[in-house]
Order: sequence, then structure tokens, then C-alpha cells
Amino acid sequence: MNPPPAYAAVNNAEWCEAVCRAHGLPGVFGPRTWTNPTRTPVFYPDAVTLSPEAVAEEVLAAIDAGPGASVKDSFATLDLRPAGFEVLFTATWIHRAPPAAALPAGDATWDVVRDAGTLRAWEDACFDGGQPGLFPPALLDDGSVAVLAGRAGGRIVGGAVLNTTFDTLAGVSNVFGADLDASWAGALAQAAALFPGRALVGYETDTAPALAHGFTPIGPLRVWLASA
Repeated sequence: MNPPPAYAAVNNAEWCEAVCRAHGLPGVFGPRTWTNPTRTPVFYPDAVTLSPEAVAEEVLAAIDAGPGASVKDSFATLDLRPAGFEVLFTATWIHRAPPAAALPAGDATWDVVRDAGTLRAWEDACFDGGQPGLFPPALLDDGSVAVLAGRAGGRIVGGAVLNTTFDTLAGVSNVFGADLDASWAGALAQAAALFPGRALVGYETDTAPALAHGFTPIGPLRVWLASA
């Protein structure tokens, strides 16, 4: 049975919290939202709703809602247009049963990033040289996070991130690589090895690669951005 989208939303909020905490900018978990009163790093929202009962007023009151603010509307239930927001993109939450331990990962060798130098190389590969320092080295000390690198020919050719929630879930995000199919396979193989027995969740704007690797859609979300 698929978990409700709220489980995936909590997992994603905990990943956002891990990134913000690594930057020295911890957020706040409430019963219906995760919010950060300080503007978050690029690509990361200032708020994530954790319940479909969250309302616009409580979300916006807890963040810097000025230009550039973003809100992950985890259940696609908010209307933030009156507050000057526009929909940046829509996506779909996904879920997969725990993967088997012996999944193929293409020609790359996969492992966990352990040091700052490799993390910088990982960022260069993930963002094509852009966004240096988005993932601070402090992130590698977070026991709930595993940054994964696939290597071939002495260079990083793919990657992903796993983060754990509760005792039963691991989130999959930031999957990248020229051979995306191999990167998904590598991420699942690492999830099976590092977090055996945990179901996987995440979200994608294009679900086709994930669905080809056993995921199923479990609900919509959208991200709002405050215009200038």
C-alpha cells in the first residue's frame, strides 16, 4: 500500500532542513508546516506544507514572504496568488517499495561522498559547474543524509541524495547523470545497501524515469514563487 503524500512531504521537509542546517540556517517544524524565517539557499523553499489543512496565512506569516520567497505546496491546495506568488512548477510525489539488494548500476562504481573535495566535484557534475557551495561540507556529518556518487573513468558521472525519515522511509532526490537510467539504478542499489527494508519516496517533475524503476505516483504538489 502506498503511503499518503504527507509522509513524502515530511521526508522532503527534513531534507530541506538538513541543507539549511548545514548552512547555519535551521528552520522550524510545526504540526502543519516546516518554515524558515531566513531566506533559504537557492533551489530550496522557505516553507513546506506538511498537511493539506495548512493555510496560506500561517505559511506566509512564518517566512520572509518578499520577492524571491518560495513555498512548496505539498498537496496543491494553497492559492498564494493574492500574496503576489506565481506557480513556479508542478510535480508529483512518488513512492517505491524497498528495493532488492542486487540491482544493476551500469558501468559506474557507486559510493557515498565522504569528504569536502569530492563533494565539490559532485556539485560540479550535478550542476554543470554552477552553484558551488550549495551543499556545505557540514552536510556530510548529518547522519540522516547520504550523498551518492557514481564514478567511471576517474570522474563522477552520476549521483543522487538519500535522506531518512522515521524508521521506514528514505527519500531520493537530486538524481543526475548523462545516463539517467543508470543513475536511478545506482541510487536504488545504494538505498538497498545503506537503508535495507526502507520504502523510498521523492518527487519529480518528469516521473517517467522513476516509474521505469518501480515507483508509483501518490499525489500532486506545486511550488510557488513570489514575484518581484
